[in-house]
Amino acid sequence: MTAAERLDRFMARAVAAYYAGRDPFGRGGDFITAPEISQAFGEVLGLWAAVTWQQMGAPDPVLLVELGPGRGTLMADALRAAAMLPGFRAALRVHLVEASPVLREAQRQRLGEAVAAWHADTAALPAGPAILIANEFFDALPIRQFIRRGGTWQERHVAAGRFVELPAPLDLPGLPAEAPEDAVLEWAEAGEALAGALAARLRDQGGALLALDYGPAGPGFGDSLQAMAAHGRADPLAPPGTVDVTAHVPFAALAAAGRAAGAAAHGPLPLGLFLQRLGLAQRAAILARAAGTGRRGQAGQILSGAERLLAPEGMGRLFKALCLCHPRLPTPPGFESP
Repeated sequence: MTAAERLDRFMARAVAAYYAGRDPFGRGGDFITAPEISQAFGEVLGLWAAVTWQQMGAPDPVLLVELGPGRGTLMADALRAAAMLPGFRAALRVHLVEASPVLREAQRQRLGEAVAAWHADTAALPAGPAILIANEFFDALPIRQFIRRGGTWQERHVAAGRFVELPAPLDLPGLPAEAPEDAVLEWAEAGEALAGALAARLRDQGGALLALDYGPAGPGFGDSLQAMAAHGRADPLAPPGTVDVTAHVPFAALAAAGRAAGAAAHGPLPLGLFLQRLGLAQRAAILARAAGTGRRGQAGQILSGAERLLAPEGMGRLFKALCLCHPRLPTPPGFESP
C-alpha cells in the first residue's frame, strides 16, 4: 500500500516537478498570466517600483527582485518603463528567483545582461535595500488542509491519487475548537513563513514587497486546491509534474505575518482597483492608439486585455494586491486611502 504523504509535501513535489522541465505559459501552454495579457501590466509595475524607490530615498544601488519571473515578460516591460527615470534604471540591480532551468533560459534569452544573478530561493539574495515583485508566486507555495469530522480535526494526506484523512496534530495553532461538520481549513504555512522572512529583511534593510495573486481578502473556511492543464481544470492529485497545482492566497494571513515580523502592510486591494490607480487603463489606451489601423485587430486586443485585468468579472476582483514594506516608508503608490 502506498504511504500517505501530507498534502503540502505532495504539492511541493508536484510544483517542483511541473516547472522543472517546461514553459507552461501562453496559448500553447497551460495558462496565461497578467504580463502575457497586457504589456501595460509590467510597465505600470515598473513605474510603481520607480516611485517606491523615490520614497525609499533613492538608494543606489537597489535590488529589483522578481519571484517566479516566468518568461521574463513582466521584468522586460518593467525595465522599459524604468528607463523613463534614468537615475532609477542606473541604480537597479536585477535579481531573479527561479529554480526552473527551462524558465531561466527563457529569462536569459529575453533579458540578457540586464540580470545581475539568478537564485534558487530568496535566502540567497544579496543584502541591501530591495523592491520585490511576486506576481502569481504565492499561489504555487504548498498548503496544508484540515477537515472537520465528528467534532475533531483531520489533516489531509495524499495516497495513490486520492485524499486520506489522518488525525491532525493536537498542538497546531490556529485550529478552532468549533467548526461546521466537513468544514475545510487551509493553512499556507510556507507562504506565511516566506512573508515573515521577507518582511524581516525589509524591516532591517529597507524596501517593499508587492504581491499580486488570487485569493480572499479575509479568513474563512473553504477548499481552494486546484489544478490547470491546457487552459482547463484538472485533477490536483494527478501524478506530480503533469498539472499546475495551486491554491488561493490567504492575504490576511500574509499581511499578519508581515506585521508580526515588523513590516508595515498595505492592502489587500482588489487588483482592478490597484491597477486603475496606477493608470493601466490610460496606458492601454495610449498603446491602442499607437497600434493604429495598420495591424488588424491589435488595438482591440490591447483594450480587451486591459479590460480583463481591470474588470470585476475578469481578474479585477478575485485577484488582490498586497504590499509589505519598511515601517517608515510612506504609503506605496496605489494603496492610498480613498
